[in-house]
Amino acid sequence: MSFDLVVWAMAPAAAPDQVRAANARCAEGVHPQRPADPRVVAFYDALTSSYPDRGPRATGPGSPWASAPLHAAADHIQMRLDENCPDVVLETIERLAAELNLDLLDLQDGTVYPPPVRAH
Repeated sequence: MSFDLVVWAMAPAAAPDQVRAANARCAEGVHPQRPADPRVVAFYDALTSSYPDRGPRATGPGSPWASAPLHAAADHIQMRLDENCPDVVLETIERLAAELNLDLLDLQDGTVYPPPVRAH
């Protein structure tokens, strides 16, 4: 069993429904044709420097990934995590999302977690 999280580079005033709509477009194969958002690039680089998604460490013992490489697009990164993923990995994902002002979408229940600086 695995679970999926997606970080999204949305506008600061984006509502949770806009994040879910963007994810629905992704699921249909619709991706923006634009340069990668620097926040997404920084998130990917920081996350995969600790938890590689390519090479032998990507799927070996201790890897948090249920599938690798991660799905990376210009405006989001989708992560399929192993059900036994250590809490520290989830905490790292949440911290990086907050630091980089990315929305975090839990695909299991559709909950969108805005970074704490944007939470009301």
